[in-house]
Amino acid sequence: MDEYGEPDRVLAYLQEVEGRAEDVLVDRRQIVDLDMKRNQNREALRALSRDNTQGPVTVCFGSMFINLPKDKTKEMIQRDQDQLDAEINKLHSQLKLKVNQLYEAQGKPELKGFNLTPLDPDEMKAINKVLKRGV
Repeated sequence: MDEYGEPDRVLAYLQEVEGRAEDVLVDRRQIVDLDMKRNQNREALRALSRDNTQGPVTVCFGSMFINLPKDKTKEMIQRDQDQLDAEINKLHSQLKLKVNQLYEAQGKPELKGFNLTPLDPDEMKAINKVLKRGV
């Protein structure tokens, strides 16, 4: 091996780790940004639910204000919420893979319990039934 082989390998290793770490940070930042938007939508839905007036509501789209029917506005915000939820869930699942790839590149063992998924409502009901019988 020549005298320059080792530094090149170290540099390539550091570049790989840095690139994977950057991917993780970008995804985390995107999740935070989407979650902030989701919270704003939640606040808007709550405000619309508390408002007892039946007329149109004023909605801001970029730099424009538009009067829209209240029910259509709620529907639009709810659709946006659903899209945000789907995008956040997708980013979370990708983030798990990217974190494991980062750990692998660093030579660390895979995170234990990081790939867990929550129980769905039917599974939870079945567990509660089993637990109640045992008591």
